Amino acid sequence: MDFDRVIERRGTGSTKWERYPADVLPLWVADMDFASPPAVTEALRARVEHGVYGYARVPESLVEAIRSYLLDAHGWHIDPEWLVFLPGAVPGLSLACRAAGEPGDEVMMVTPIYPPFRVAPGFQQRRMVTVPSAVVDGRWQLPLEAMEAAVTPGTRALLFCHPHNPLGRVWSGAEITALVDFCRRHDLVLASDEIHCDLILDAVPHVPAATVSPDGAARTITIMSPSKTYNIPGLQFAYAVVPDPELRRRFRHAGDGFMESDYPGWFAIAGAEAAYRGGGEWHAQLLDYLRGNRDLLEGFVAEHWPRVRITHVEATYLAWLDVRDLGLDDPVQACLDARVALSDGAAFGTPGFLRVNFGCPRSTLTEALRRLQHVLR
Repeated sequence: MDFDRVIERRGTGSTKWERYPADVLPLWVADMDFASPPAVTEALRARVEHGVYGYARVPESLVEAIRSYLLDAHGWHIDPEWLVFLPGAVPGLSLACRAAGEPGDEVMMVTPIYPPFRVAPGFQQRRMVTVPSAVVDGRWQLPLEAMEAAVTPGTRALLFCHPHNPLGRVWSGAEITALVDFCRRHDLVLASDEIHCDLILDAVPHVPAATVSPDGAARTITIMSPSKTYNIPGLQFAYAVVPDPELRRRFRHAGDGFMESDYPGWFAIAGAEAAYRGGGEWHAQLLDYLRGNRDLLEGFVAEHWPRVRITHVEATYLAWLDVRDLGLDDPVQACLDARVALSDGAAFGTPGFLRVNFGCPRSTLTEALRRLQHVLR
């Protein structure tokens, strides 16, 4: 696979490339600029050539592809009935909020966090409780002590990102075990967004939150998707793994009235199954390429931008820059003036930070860094 190939995306209806003027390089939304695996393209072409695009049902072959993938990649054996299919990962966050407690109850999360986490509780008439993470010895930490101080009898759920977007942390088995114990002691539903779990760049394992203990499995809604790993977010496909029958019933019931149509559609089914069954070689090459981009970015920041702090990216293709010491009134606008679009840390709950998407050809990343040189040095 040629990840260096620059594919023209303007004029294709791309959210990433058409939000800003044509002379701006977009390194913001979590959408890679690489062609998806050949197996995905072939599967979608076959569906197109069939010519009939009616309502679809999830075939047994997709269920088995998901089960095999989770077992092979993460040692997680799941039963078919645990699966709940979704039109995307973001709706799963709102369903989890609705499945836990009642209007007026609290939903906790660790910040900074992917913006849809921050709006999901309010959409479901829940109150958001945020607990900030902090850097200790150059690494973002899970703020368990602060979480203990923030939890109340009205807290009903914890929305969790694992691996973390935007911090790039792969939470360890010990951290996940402590987190599940925290949820057990306070009787919280744990909604664990694990859609970046196959984008780990360091030699560390991903430990699904539902696997650390029987109690963890009983209270966890794990949200997953091949969308980020295989660059197919536009196919609108995700699923939740919910082992506990009662929690699964509540999660399904939470969508009554607005998520009852037949989904996923044929193209989502075909693309997801092809990615899981035939994307292995492409995936390995992708991780290699992303490691190179990460190392380029981290090295550039260390050498050229001494007042910008970046923590090591263990997973995802997203880096989190602390630019508070630069004294910029509007860091995002300053970057836009240099013709580079980055994500605003304020949307993640932390002003003064920028998120960089390095899931792009190396030439694009290099040019973006060149343009930003006078802004962030």
